[in-house]
Amino acid sequence: MSELTVLQAVRLKGRISEADLVATLDEDSADVAATVAQLAAVGLLVTGKALRISPEGRARLNALLAEERSGVDPNVLATSYGDFRAINNEFKALISDWQIKDGQPNSHDDAEYDAAILNRLDNVHQQVLPVIATVTTQLARLGAYAAKLDSALGKVKAGDTTWLARPIIDSYHTVWFELHEELIAASGLTREEEARAGHAT
Repeated sequence: MSELTVLQAVRLKGRISEADLVATLDEDSADVAATVAQLAAVGLLVTGKALRISPEGRARLNALLAEERSGVDPNVLATSYGDFRAINNEFKALISDWQIKDGQPNSHDDAEYDAAILNRLDNVHQQVLPVIATVTTQLARLGAYAAKLDSALGKVKAGDTTWLARPIIDSYHTVWFELHEELIAASGLTREEEARAGHAT
């Protein structure tokens, strides 16, 4: 269990219980617990009711991400991130349409309207998987995002639409947001730069 993987997961979540960290990482609980204990012992994680990253942990994570980034082909990342941005525009529109209908909060009482949006999600999913596959040739750990998106999509298609956009679980939108964060960092950019350029999720 690498410290980069654990620190990044905690940073992306903000605050997270150890049980939820195990679930989102989909790793052996004993391995996760051992890594958390090691990181907490040297002040990189703060423990309590929830785990959070310390300022020292954030600095260490930034150094680890920079080291990881030094080993990738920047052209592959730039091309893949460009592809992701285009799909991201579709996904943002989809989420907006899911949440708002005719200028009002979507009451989800129009099954035909909702089904049309979920059909669009299938299309977005099929577009993003090749992007993740290409990125994974450079950063193997990002391959986990394909499985997490698959899992969330499966739950949505099984009828539990809370797994589309609910913020406190690994919903499709939550995983998508975290993947976007990963791609921004891997491309050597910042969210602030991307927000100014109109590319934030």
